[in-house]
Amino acid sequence: MLTGQCFCGAIRYETGERIRNQTLCHCTICRRTSGAPAVAWFTVAAEDFRYTAGEPASLRSSSHGTRTFCPRCGTQLTFTDDATPHEIDVTTSSLAQPDIALPRDHVFVADALHWPDDLPRYQHSRSES
Repeated sequence: MLTGQCFCGAIRYETGERIRNQTLCHCTICRRTSGAPAVAWFTVAAEDFRYTAGEPASLRSSSHGTRTFCPRCGTQLTFTDDATPHEIDVTTSSLAQPDIALPRDHVFVADALHWPDDLPRYQHSRSES
């Protein structure tokens, strides 16, 4: 069983280990609803996913999709598409162990930000030095 939660811990979930469609999404909707340059997702069968604590809020983010998030801290948790109600996409970073669902591809790359990736890298923030 895989477990996850929002940042503040008010919403918790569990899901089966049969994951697929591990991806890094660059679409403008994912970017704007998360405030991040891309969002990592994985897909599970809706019947294998359940909330174990709290009740998420939902947002109809497009004509075909609904996202859930924590109403307290704002962490985005899931996405469901009307065309595939038997599936649920879960934000990889909300997993207790996100390294078990590494992205295998990128989607909506035409929408990707064109930021340089040759930036300096630091173990800690520069303000901690």
